[in-house]
Amino acid sequence: MTVAERVVLRAIRPDDLPRMFDLQSDPESNRVAVTIPRTREAFDALWAKALADPDCCAKAILVGVEFAGFISCFVMDGEDHVGYWIARESWGKGIASRALQLLLREVTRRPLIATAATSNLASLRVLQKCGFIVERVHLSPASERYPESEVAVHALR
Repeated sequence: MTVAERVVLRAIRPDDLPRMFDLQSDPESNRVAVTIPRTREAFDALWAKALADPDCCAKAILVGVEFAGFISCFVMDGEDHVGYWIARESWGKGIASRALQLLLREVTRRPLIATAATSNLASLRVLQKCGFIVERVHLSPASERYPESEVAVHALR
């Protein structure tokens, strides 16, 4: 059985949050994703809101019993978005693609939107493998969460 075949999703539990915070704080992960890590306060506020929102589907990504990241579908600006974060030691093993496939079985509403920096080739490939199509590419201005970067907006219709 491949690593990707061992991927399962489960609801996020409170004891997952410290690991999730550490993952989103990793400098190399942020460099590749072209993101700025959230402060502890911002992270805690975001996840308290997300986990209390019945429209948000947030899942831990496990390989067997090992925590490998997290994935979610959430409403932003009136649209359903998906996002994921994979532990660096789990990169390149098909885990993100498999987790997104599993999430798409559970979340059936469409369209779904996903964005990725055009320099994040691995994430672009994950989205493509799962049927997302690039709808536009634009220069996204810097914000508290993101440096200025070129971003591809994908949709699954």
